[in-house]
Amino acid sequence: MEAAAGQAEEAEPGSCFLDRFRTERYEGAFSAGSWEQEFDKIPLFMKQSPAEIDPEQNPDLACLQSIIFDEDRSPEEQANTYKNEGNEYFKEKNYKKAVISYTEGLKKKCSDQDLNAVLYTNRAAAQFYLGNYRSALNDVIAARKLRPNHLKAIIRGALCHLELKNFPEAVAWCEEGLRIDSKEKNLVEMRAKADRLKRAEQRDIRKAQLKEKKEQSQKEALLAAIKERNIKLFLEASKEEDEISHGLGEMSLNGLSSDSAVGTKVCLDDNGKVNWPVLFLYPEYGQTDFISAFHEDSRFIDHLLVMFAELPPWDLERKYHPGNLELYFEDEAREEMYQLNTQNTLLQVLQHQRYFVKAGTPTFFVLVKHSPFSKNYFFGKKVHRLK
Repeated sequence: MEAAAGQAEEAEPGSCFLDRFRTERYEGAFSAGSWEQEFDKIPLFMKQSPAEIDPEQNPDLACLQSIIFDEDRSPEEQANTYKNEGNEYFKEKNYKKAVISYTEGLKKKCSDQDLNAVLYTNRAAAQFYLGNYRSALNDVIAARKLRPNHLKAIIRGALCHLELKNFPEAVAWCEEGLRIDSKEKNLVEMRAKADRLKRAEQRDIRKAQLKEKKEQSQKEALLAAIKERNIKLFLEASKEEDEISHGLGEMSLNGLSSDSAVGTKVCLDDNGKVNWPVLFLYPEYGQTDFISAFHEDSRFIDHLLVMFAELPPWDLERKYHPGNLELYFEDEAREEMYQLNTQNTLLQVLQHQRYFVKAGTPTFFVLVKHSPFSKNYFFGKKVHRLK
């Protein structure tokens, strides 16, 4: 009985300990809601290491890293460790960290040139997947300085040139690689693609050159026709009247913008006649009309008859009839107005000594004869009438 009692007395402390374990929180225990995140902070069980390690916040991890990258080890050993770390990041498709690791390995400046070439080539691969093609190309060039026949570097260099649309260079790199290994499938396929794209690019360049030459020839012919007709063009960059080119004698080929204010072009037809984009302004109603190709030999009245065959909806007073209209152009330099004869052709008006074509688009004002608006519009202005 005494022995039994003694055993019971000894068991009591253990029972109390278990009771306390059930009711009291263990110091340093994981919390129920975030135990997975806390577990992941233990270096041995980390799925990914943080980009930057603070020794004060993560002393265990800092200690492990110092063991892995011990400065007492040789530069070759350290560089190789960084290479392996970069390879692991590369497998995980974490190319940014892979670039950092390979860069750290290169910083060790080890004497193993083969290892340095691999570090450059691997960093080039990571840069390539990040879309940094020029950086990748610089790395493979550096790798080939160390190992000229490094086939992986040549393949990746050809890929970079292909992405950068340097097709002749891509072909040249492929050919260099095929001299090392004539059966390398990647190089064979890449060379065929680069050669095809190179020929297409050269064809496009030839087409563009021919087009430019043709356009230049057409522009020269157009300028010659305008000069022959003694039509004066207003230079946008000029503000003084004496800088206006008479007969284009001082104008370069780029002096005439054949693009009009509304996007169409002055052009020569097959018979050597000039067709102009012409703008009509109706200041009374703030309206406009645009004729994209007004033949220089066409009369104004012919266009008015077509334009006003039906009265426009904005003509509320029903007064814009072809025979009831007057046309004017403005001499901005002298602030004067000139009334046209609607029987005149466009060429006859453009050849007037005071008419200057601005922005490649002849412009004319349309007003109703003897209307109150016309009288107010011309108040204080000098008006000339053409025959």
